[in-house]
Amino acid sequence: MPAPPVTADLVERFEQQGDAYKSGQYNEAQLRKEFVDPMFKALGWDMENISGYAEGLRGRYPRGCD
Repeated sequence: MPAPPVTADLVERFEQQGDAYKSGQYNEAQLRKEFVDPMFKALGWDMENISGYAEGLRGRYPRGCD
Protein backbone atom coordinates (compact mmCIF):
# COMPACT_ATOMS: atom_id res chain seq x y z
CA MET A 1 0.00 0.00 0.00
CA PRO A 2 1.58 3.31 -1.03
CA ALA A 3 1.87 6.14 1.46
CA PRO A 4 -0.85 8.80 1.29
CA PRO A 5 0.18 11.91 -0.74
CA VAL A 6 0.04 14.10 2.37
CA THR A 7 3.04 12.25 3.80
CA ALA A 8 5.22 13.35 0.88
CA ASP A 9 3.94 16.91 1.30
CA LEU A 10 4.87 16.91 4.99
CA VAL A 11 8.36 15.55 4.28
CA GLU A 12 8.92 18.10 1.52
CA ARG A 13 7.80 20.98 3.74
CA PHE A 14 10.09 19.82 6.53
CA GLU A 15 13.04 19.53 4.17
CA GLN A 16 12.43 22.98 2.67
CA GLN A 17 12.17 24.72 6.04
CA GLY A 18 14.24 22.36 8.16
CA ASP A 19 16.48 25.03 9.65
CA ALA A 20 13.50 26.85 11.16
CA TYR A 21 12.03 23.61 12.50
CA LYS A 22 15.34 22.58 14.06
CA SER A 23 15.82 25.93 15.77
CA GLY A 24 15.31 26.30 19.48
CA GLN A 25 12.19 28.37 18.83
CA TYR A 26 10.19 25.51 17.31
CA ASN A 27 8.91 23.32 20.13
CA GLU A 28 7.58 19.80 20.53
CA ALA A 29 3.93 20.86 20.65
CA GLN A 30 4.28 22.69 17.32
CA LEU A 31 6.03 19.70 15.76
CA ARG A 32 3.25 17.40 16.86
CA LYS A 33 0.49 19.72 15.63
CA GLU A 34 2.08 20.44 12.25
CA PHE A 35 3.73 17.11 11.40
CA VAL A 36 3.21 14.15 13.71
CA ASP A 37 -0.58 14.29 14.10
CA PRO A 38 -1.24 14.95 10.39
CA MET A 39 1.09 12.07 9.45
CA PHE A 40 -0.69 9.58 11.70
CA LYS A 41 -4.11 10.89 10.65
CA ALA A 42 -3.15 10.35 6.98
CA LEU A 43 -2.20 6.78 7.87
CA GLY A 44 -5.67 6.21 9.31
CA TRP A 45 -5.03 6.74 13.01
CA ASP A 46 -7.84 8.21 15.12
CA MET A 47 -5.90 11.22 16.44
CA GLU A 48 -9.00 13.13 17.61
CA ASN A 49 -10.50 10.09 19.37
CA ILE A 50 -13.54 10.03 17.10
CA SER A 51 -14.10 6.42 18.20
CA GLY A 52 -14.48 7.53 21.83
CA TYR A 53 -11.85 5.26 23.35
CA ALA A 54 -10.73 5.70 26.96
CA GLU A 55 -7.49 7.63 27.53
CA GLY A 56 -5.31 4.50 27.64
CA LEU A 57 -6.51 3.28 24.23
CA ARG A 58 -6.49 6.53 22.23
CA GLY A 59 -4.43 6.53 19.07
CA ARG A 60 -3.27 2.95 19.50
CA TYR A 61 -4.95 1.50 16.43
CA PRO A 62 -5.74 2.82 12.97
CA ARG A 63 -9.45 3.36 12.30
CA GLY A 64 -11.11 0.15 11.22
CA CYS A 65 -8.67 -2.10 13.11
CA ASP A 66 -10.55 -2.18 16.40
